[in-house]
Amino acid sequence: MTSTEIHTVTVTAPDPEWLAGFVRQLVGDRLCACGHITESIRAVYRWEGEVHDDREAHVSLHTSAGRVPEILRRVEEQHPYDVPCAIVSTMNAAPSYAAWVDEQTQGEPA
Repeated sequence: MTSTEIHTVTVTAPDPEWLAGFVRQLVGDRLCACGHITESIRAVYRWEGEVHDDREAHVSLHTSAGRVPEILRRVEEQHPYDVPCAIVSTMNAAPSYAAWVDEQTQGEPA
């Protein structure tokens, strides 16, 4: 990881409480440093031939590059949707924040 690079994994879910529990698990296992949850977003999408307009929650997980594959594996394994939305972005952060994210995602689960 460069001095300011972090990865954000954005995940949506139908239930903010499920999402909060999932994030607590990831933070506890040192897979992400934190997750910022937005409890109510509106999702308009096509599924099985119909247009849906639903309320969902979403989280932005801040992590290091090496932890992304395991986060995506857990999303696929544990998510209540058949096809979960999980999008990975790479971005630059303040050097002190990037260092904190890196520190929190190193080592074994606490």
